[in-house]
Amino acid sequence: MKKLYFALTACLSAAVWLPTACSIPLAPADFVRVEDGRLLRGEAHYRFVGANFWYGALLASEGQGGDRKRLAAELDSLHALGLDNLRVLVGAEGSMPKRSLVWPTLQTAPGVYNDTILAGLDWLLKEMGARGMTAVLYLNNSWEWSGGYGQYLEWAGQGSAPDPTDDGYRTYCDYVAHFATNAVAQQLYQEHVRQIVGRTNRYTGRPYTDDPAIMAWQLGNEPRAFAADSLTKEGFVHWLTATAALIKELDSHHLVSVGSEGYVGCEMDVALYERIHEDPHIDYLTIHIWPMNWGWLTRDEMRADSLGTDTAAMARVCRYSRDYLETHLQIAERQRKPLVIEEFGYARDGLSFDLSSSSRARDTYYKFILGWMQDPAYSEWLAGINFWAWSGLAQPRHIRWQPYDDYCGDPAQEEQGLFSVFASDSSTLQILTFR
Repeated sequence: MKKLYFALTACLSAAVWLPTACSIPLAPADFVRVEDGRLLRGEAHYRFVGANFWYGALLASEGQGGDRKRLAAELDSLHALGLDNLRVLVGAEGSMPKRSLVWPTLQTAPGVYNDTILAGLDWLLKEMGARGMTAVLYLNNSWEWSGGYGQYLEWAGQGSAPDPTDDGYRTYCDYVAHFATNAVAQQLYQEHVRQIVGRTNRYTGRPYTDDPAIMAWQLGNEPRAFAADSLTKEGFVHWLTATAALIKELDSHHLVSVGSEGYVGCEMDVALYERIHEDPHIDYLTIHIWPMNWGWLTRDEMRADSLGTDTAAMARVCRYSRDYLETHLQIAERQRKPLVIEEFGYARDGLSFDLSSSSRARDTYYKFILGWMQDPAYSEWLAGINFWAWSGLAQPRHIRWQPYDDYCGDPAQEEQGLFSVFASDSSTLQILTFR
């Protein structure tokens, strides 16, 4: 990778602002790939502990919210910790600020892009590549905080998307369930896929399809059907498999994953999850684990567990988490595909959002989850883990994010600091350090 970086630097210096004149030969070993159920990079088994860094392209921009000096510091910190695999949002959708929407957005209307954010994505990939880091880039979102399903449905004429905070969770789910069967919304999304996957990085002159800093394209963040009827489920399967095939048609170098939470994201239908991941264009399985969000423990229990060690709630959460992992590892083994736990999160002690508060409960849970990477029983199919989420040097100014606040790992619809890991969280960082 150092040879690649120095060659790139020399070529760009010689070409000045003619990046397309630079051609660097690629070797298959430059890319993360799947062979016989394992992720490989070069000839080495590629197993990782990484982070969710959804706001990376925003931070890398030179526009509102951008801070390239902070970006460099964050990437240096993550790299020093061995957290070299980052899961990143390509960009948000929407034309006007909303309370729960991250800002600024990438796509302001169908096919209309904020070039400043595109430049941020280019810069982020350049900087990650220089450090030998890899990105999982997700192209859509089932949740309101980056537009996603709801915005595409608005553009397709479905009416105004509700906000679950204001209009209720069930109202939101009933609305976005239309995405699975709305051909216009899906077509708008797939045009976005073509635009991004087919892009060339302005700073390196390298097409995205030829960039080994990208590990995988991901169909979305936590894509769901949002309804259990057979018509919606069939539409959901068709959308995912058709888009996976499209990406493979556009890009033969990179992996494709769904971004699924597991069977929780498939209307509690294990068979539906297995059917989706059988598709040959989907290279590896993903799951997320969210104890509080899924009701495995309550907010009251988290507030009461101020010391966060050997409580009954923690024992229950660990038991449920292991059962959830093992259910999906069995599917991975049957399909002979790797599995990545690409999101898990736990709040600070007492459900505090104060950066100075302790994190004993979170540390206990993180140690439990990360211990799976060292467990021989899981080493064959468990390829990686990404915690949610890195906030690094951020200094939250409000409980809910507002434009011009620092970007945190917690998106705009959540309390800032809820599931964040900051650079000052020394006890958590000791657990996360991965070599």
